[in-house]
Amino acid sequence: MIRAAAVSLFVLASPAFALDFTLPATARQTVERNTSPDTYAAPVDIFANGAVPTMIVEGDVQRSAWRLDSPGLTPFQVMRPLRAQLVEAGYEVVLDCAAKRCGGFDFRFATETLPGPNMYVNIRAFHFVTGARMVEGEVSEVVTVLASTSATSAYVQIIHAGAIGESGATVETTADLPVATETGAEEDFATRLLRRGHAVLSDLDFDVGSTELGAGPFDTLIQLAAFLEAQPTMRIALVGHTDTVGGLEPNISISRARARSVRQRLVDRYDVSADRMDAEGMGYLAPIASNLEAAGRDANRRVEVVLLGSE
Repeated sequence: MIRAAAVSLFVLASPAFALDFTLPATARQTVERNTSPDTYAAPVDIFANGAVPTMIVEGDVQRSAWRLDSPGLTPFQVMRPLRAQLVEAGYEVVLDCAAKRCGGFDFRFATETLPGPNMYVNIRAFHFVTGARMVEGEVSEVVTVLASTSATSAYVQIIHAGAIGESGATVETTADLPVATETGAEEDFATRLLRRGHAVLSDLDFDVGSTELGAGPFDTLIQLAAFLEAQPTMRIALVGHTDTVGGLEPNISISRARARSVRQRLVDRYDVSADRMDAEGMGYLAPIASNLEAAGRDANRRVEVVLLGSE
């Protein structure tokens, strides 16, 4: 049963066929979660006016996530064959959008996603498709597919909801791997953080002489929040740094206060638990550039995130 004004968007689809997805041979299932009876809020449009429009589907809900250990893929390369398989199975595509056009961070966190590390969503690189199957003019089943990529892997989430019964979606891992067209792609934030164990939150803005974080939004905080959501047991330290103008103790105090301001923003705006985040200051004791030049002093005034490990 469907209850939403968005139902009027759908038209009668072709006769129903079995829903069989084929993923590349490198794909491995990371998690499966099926519930019945249950409800699923399937996105039917992009994020707008503070919300993602959805329709509520009642019945069986089947969820699964898959990981492809294949570097260099784009979300579209992963999604394209899956979208074609969805249409071939008789589903009408009612939403087809990519990262920024979907609504980026806001769309991602308003949409049901299996928890990390089983499913990872790169805020800058994901593609989302919703398909609906019609029976006698009514929506009988809905399938959503979410594909996302990092520098080394791709992830796919499939949610199938409605009057499924015993005819749920099947997934085989026999397809050829999509050809990776991007070479030398820039590492995303999460991959770089995991590889190095620390990263500079380079786009943060503090008013001169102030320890309060600017209004934002800041892309690095959005990506850090997404990383922490995907890594629910990971703890971090936020460490503030300054240039050498002024004494050591005042600079340590300022750098610590700025780190705490960043931590509070993550708590208030992104619902990250404060217990997962330490906040300290190093003053001018750990420069990354020369304090003898203005550009170096500017680089040294920063807040870094440091991975502490899992709880």
